[in-house]
Amino acid sequence: MKTKLSLLALVSILGGPLSGAETNAPTNDWKPCPSNQAGKQYPQYNSEGRVKFRIVASEARSVGCTFRDSSEFSKGEDGAWYGYTRPLDEGFHYYAIKIDGAEVPDPNSRYFYGSSRWGSAVEIPARDRDFYALKNVPHGQLREVYYFSKSSDKTRHIYVYTPPDYDKDASQRYPVLYLQHGGGEDETGWGRQGHTGWIMDNLLAEGKSKPFIIVMENGGVSGPRPTNATPAGAGPGARGAFNFSAFEKVITEDLIPYIDANFRTLSDQPHRAMAGLSMGGMQTRSIAPAHLDKFSHIGVFSGGSIAVTNITDMAKFKEQVKLVFISYGSRELGTNRVGGRGFGGDPKENTAALKTAGVNAVFYESPDTAHEWLSWRRSLREFAPLLFKD
Repeated sequence: MKTKLSLLALVSILGGPLSGAETNAPTNDWKPCPSNQAGKQYPQYNSEGRVKFRIVASEARSVGCTFRDSSEFSKGEDGAWYGYTRPLDEGFHYYAIKIDGAEVPDPNSRYFYGSSRWGSAVEIPARDRDFYALKNVPHGQLREVYYFSKSSDKTRHIYVYTPPDYDKDASQRYPVLYLQHGGGEDETGWGRQGHTGWIMDNLLAEGKSKPFIIVMENGGVSGPRPTNATPAGAGPGARGAFNFSAFEKVITEDLIPYIDANFRTLSDQPHRAMAGLSMGGMQTRSIAPAHLDKFSHIGVFSGGSIAVTNITDMAKFKEQVKLVFISYGSRELGTNRVGGRGFGGDPKENTAALKTAGVNAVFYESPDTAHEWLSWRRSLREFAPLLFKD
């Protein structure tokens, strides 16, 4: 998924308007994308990472897609419109079909919530996709839950992953990871786009992770925008152009008590973690360090980092925090990119400085990916085995 990150909105927007056209003929080894609706042969991908579309729109004057630098779409002998993209990265990509200038979902794709709407996406299978594949292993449950939040005065919708053996032993209790999505996405993201359940099932089957509960909330709870916004990354409590105070109350005052009351949790600080991607990473580095009585493990995926200068009491921080995990896609890093110095400092340098100061800090770089779901699936794969090791 190629996205553009706005520091003011942090909404994932894939591709963009057509800014050119592919002229080289693609390799003819097309296969249906695994993200298609059942029985649909299009979209298709090939060994170059291109995606080919077939759109039935007999009365349309023009058809295209929102991937930049795609070919011109043209009508085939069957009357359907055909076109293909430039080579794309492996992994998950949001897109829309353009019919006479209107952007609409592709009727052949399954639908996912991203870019602040339900719409289409294609999956180009990654070479290392085995870790998030559906396998014949014991499976946990992704439970759909509603609960009432006093602080937001509404019934809220969450997903809760419970490990495969959760219902077998009523005496066993589990640690909890609160896992947040990115801007323009919602609580469905980690379960659908992120394949959280399959990643955890596979890690557990291989003995690489301890079992724990994962809670996925909708982080789009806005508070009033501060009049003097602090630059992102200026401190553990800094919110930049965002105000996460309303969501902070939801998490700390409503969600955690509900989960502890309704699931068999280990409800103390050493057994509670928070992590998130992009905007969810910003929420994590804002909320978790401000509530070290509640969180002992912190994971920030493509959402800034924590610098030594952000920590006012290093001795207390080292005593309470068991893990700081920072990750980025390799193509995000650099001075002019989201992982660069303009977004809270150099994340590699910040993480190394934490480690030098005695914090258990880990930096992970996803190879050949940008601000996209393959980066974050890999981040969860690397993060989960480090949790609750004590």
